[in-house]
Amino acid sequence: MTRDAMLGKLAHLSMITLLLLAVMLTRGAGTSYEGIVAAAPAAVQRFGIVAGESQVLYHVAETLFLEGNRFNVAVGTTSAVRGEIVVDRTNPRNSRIGTISIDISQFKSDSQRRDNFIRTRSLESARFPTAEFTPTALQGLPATYADGQEIALQVTGSLKIRDVVRPTTFATTIKIVGTQLTGTATTTIKMTDFGFDPPSIAGILRTENEAKLEFRIVARASQ
Repeated sequence: MTRDAMLGKLAHLSMITLLLLAVMLTRGAGTSYEGIVAAAPAAVQRFGIVAGESQVLYHVAETLFLEGNRFNVAVGTTSAVRGEIVVDRTNPRNSRIGTISIDISQFKSDSQRRDNFIRTRSLESARFPTAEFTPTALQGLPATYADGQEIALQVTGSLKIRDVVRPTTFATTIKIVGTQLTGTATTTIKMTDFGFDPPSIAGILRTENEAKLEFRIVARASQ
């Protein structure tokens, strides 16, 4: 084959290659191209809280009079929680947490009597079913983030229970692995600060004013 013929054939092959690449980019088809896109996470990711896999818990100390004044810590749990977390992988300090809503009327403990009392009296969660935490500041966000790294944050914001809003800070840990974000957050509140008295049933039980709130969050990146 002459030199000119060889150069002509190479030019022809190059043109075919460019045309094929153009088709792949235009149609989004092509295994190699899709693989590259999937391997590179977006700079900004939105993670939606998965209600069925997340939990919000309360921990309240109580004295049970009918059991010899036995000390007990009542724990109530609900999975009715929703919200969104926006993570900026390029500049993690731009990351934000949106308002987190909890259906507190769904709290369940080991006592149906306690649960009914909280829903209809005391907290009156049947009347005020939604609690909300709206973050306003995140302290402790790193300058860079590596997948799988656990970071500790102080998340400050406004906590609304019933019709009362109070400034509240949660001690928080967050970790991201691939498209899943997990985290825990805890704080302690006083019930009277939110306009209701601690549950108390004469001759049966009395609870303390302080309640520990705990969030166990599982969130996944939206597609």
